[in-house]
Amino acid sequence: MPPFEPDEVVVMTSRHGNYSGEMQAAFHRLMASGVMNPVVALARYSGLSADDVMLRAAVDCGSLLLGGFADGLMIESDALGDADSARLAFGILQSARLRFSHTEYISCPGCGRTLFDLQRTLARVREATSHLKGLKIGVMGCIVNGPGEMADADYGYVGAAAGKISLYKGKECVEKNIPAEEAVEHLVNLIKRCGDWK
Repeated sequence: MPPFEPDEVVVMTSRHGNYSGEMQAAFHRLMASGVMNPVVALARYSGLSADDVMLRAAVDCGSLLLGGFADGLMIESDALGDADSARLAFGILQSARLRFSHTEYISCPGCGRTLFDLQRTLARVREATSHLKGLKIGVMGCIVNGPGEMADADYGYVGAAAGKISLYKGKECVEKNIPAEEAVEHLVNLIKRCGDWK
């Protein structure tokens, strides 16, 4: 194991067929040697389609990040350009709850209790809030399951009755029975009042 200066960042990769397992073994060797440097995992993919790269990278790198094994992530692929590779890496980091680069949306699939057009409403919420970073916004069809399904969201937009919406800050309902046509504007105002509109 080469000596590392304390302020150096280590970039580590593997070409092994079991990328995640080989990388975890290497991280264990670093820890056993007392190396405490930040480590960026580099994942390289060639000969795969863009969709296959995204799937493999999510599995390979996501398991490392969720296990606490890496401080950063780089992805290289002949199927993705630099910008797409960076977006994929940021998406995996955000999914692992390590770095937030855009607003995350949670939505239920909709069911018979959903009393509004869920897809159109989610599109309106996204249009109004997609520039925000680091927030999680839930758009749920009904009051029955919605609050529980979006329990870790920062803000929630939940169908309360026909044509009525309730808004949540975290797990707390802060506005009830808002007319649906005014609800997105109320959500924006709530985010602003709470200081998260940046």
